[in-house]
Amino acid sequence: MKVLVTGGAGYIGSHVVDLLIERGYEVVVIDNLYTGHVEAVHPQATFVQGDLLDHARVKDVFEAHAFEGILHFASHTLVGESWEKPWLYLRDNVVAASNLLEEAANHGVKRFILSSTANLFDDPENIPIVAEERIVPGSPYGESKYMIERQLYWMERIYGMASCCLRYFNASGAHPDGHIGEDHTPEYHLIPIILQVALGQREKLTIYGDDYKTPDGTCIRDYIHVMDLADAHILALEALADGKSRKYNLGNGKGYSVREVVDMARQITGQTITTEVGARRPGDPDNLIADSTRIMQELGWQPEFNTLPHIIETAWNWHKNNPHGYAGRK
Repeated sequence: MKVLVTGGAGYIGSHVVDLLIERGYEVVVIDNLYTGHVEAVHPQATFVQGDLLDHARVKDVFEAHAFEGILHFASHTLVGESWEKPWLYLRDNVVAASNLLEEAANHGVKRFILSSTANLFDDPENIPIVAEERIVPGSPYGESKYMIERQLYWMERIYGMASCCLRYFNASGAHPDGHIGEDHTPEYHLIPIILQVALGQREKLTIYGDDYKTPDGTCIRDYIHVMDLADAHILALEALADGKSRKYNLGNGKGYSVREVVDMARQITGQTITTEVGARRPGDPDNLIADSTRIMQELGWQPEFNTLPHIIETAWNWHKNNPHGYAGRK
């Protein structure tokens, strides 16, 4: 099967591309390298540098290749930034997806995987969060993903395009052999920031609030290994062969507080990792944990790297061997 992976030079996309090729898929990647790295793209993948906002460029890719499926990762993804620059999200994310979906429909593609977000559930009524939880987007970023999910509803009704929306929480870790990993500039995610402190690249970690309604006062989040995410995306792609659309929440079903993550990183790295407590960030819920029962029952998905030590060990292996990320390889 030949598939198109948008954003395949990014953190999650590059790990999915790697696993797709390992499992025998033919892969074309389109990425504008806004946050991605061409060095992260598997050498057997066909790489196209291009922006989904450039409709003509998107059309050219579809005319050059016959795709049976699409996995869509290309997106602005920062919750905080979406409050400051909402049109990058409410306009650019949505228009990029629209251009992609229009060409997919024009060329008869029947399978579409959306990398969605748990930010659809800003105020969940139940923890762990089930797939049926009411949708209340927590930011313009979350809203943009929901708008794309609604487009997919109409793609199925009008064109018979089956889709799967995967809503997930904190993607973490790196490929077990360490050849690809997480590299953002600047970095906003907790585990890589902690490891930058361990490497001496930052003086300290700021913990945003220690008065939440949790056992140690810091936020609890569900961390999921990037390779387990990659496996879920491929399982979902294969399941769409039956023509039925789906929506799944993804996580390990267990949350860890910020302090628990720091303590585990100290054990694994052997470093002190200095922290300080800062002010809360607006909109940070106390506790977010996913219920992945549905995808486990329906697709047989089973996370392999499902403990915090597994996640931090693979991330540490990547960061200590690539302290300057992909830039150190150029």
